[in-house]
Amino acid sequence: MPSYTAKILAATTICLAFLLGGIGAVGRVAKQAGAEPVSLCVMTFNLRYASPKPPNSWPERRPVMRDCIRRVAPDLIGTQEGLYEQLKDLAADLPEYEWIGLGRDGGSRGEFMAVFYRRDRFEPLEYDHFWLSDTPDVVGSSTWGNANRRMVTWVRFRERRSGRGFYFWNTHLDHAVELARQKGAALIVERAGRLKTDLPLVMTGDFNAAAGASRSYEILVKEGGFADMWLLARERENEKINTFHGYKTPLENGTRIDWILGRGAVSADKAEIVTCSEKGQYPSDHFPVAAWLSLSASKQPVQ
Repeated sequence: MPSYTAKILAATTICLAFLLGGIGAVGRVAKQAGAEPVSLCVMTFNLRYASPKPPNSWPERRPVMRDCIRRVAPDLIGTQEGLYEQLKDLAADLPEYEWIGLGRDGGSRGEFMAVFYRRDRFEPLEYDHFWLSDTPDVVGSSTWGNANRRMVTWVRFRERRSGRGFYFWNTHLDHAVELARQKGAALIVERAGRLKTDLPLVMTGDFNAAAGASRSYEILVKEGGFADMWLLARERENEKINTFHGYKTPLENGTRIDWILGRGAVSADKAEIVTCSEKGQYPSDHFPVAAWLSLSASKQPVQ
């Protein structure tokens, strides 16, 4: 019959084996969840606000836009200019997506910087908005001479399969006032710096300024810590096509005013200016831009 001491040693051995096995299992799960990069297809798309007047009315453009987005099948879309009823139409046409947004004039009023995301793949953990002004937390504020309110909508997501987190920001800089564009870019850099996180940040937007040839681009990319995913991409399609065409024959001098930027552990495999149309009908006066990105592992746990 085993002694009392032998029984204690045997029980201790079993407990240690169980504990160490549990720790090993947790470590294996953590390794599996965080080791591989997360691949995303991201799109930025100025929708052109809904208008009932032909040509290029929203009823004419709506099915072309639906088909364009389905062809690319992005995981996340940053939209600009969409009105509330227009965004509801788009959500009805694309039921695989949910969306988050707020009208730039508050509530459902004015244009949205809406974020669409695949509901089965991403969980929004938190979101908010701020206005590009000297009072960014005041809804609908505008202080730099721009008549149209400008804002940022941001979301912190968790990718369901991997459990990994990242930020997604979406904006629209002013079309008329250079000072407003520059100050807006500087505010975005300042707010991004406040995050104090190593989570990757992806930003989409209509910046109303040429990539590589504007002061707002310099503030964001050359000075502000953001990277231009278009330039990082190993493969680029339609790089001579301008992203804004105004429903006319697209120009081919390579002017990009619609950008996808990244901050932190974000890399790009491919980028494309998506030249979609059907029977001469464009979905918007902008072409969407898509990028296929990889987000590397973060040291920060998702909560």
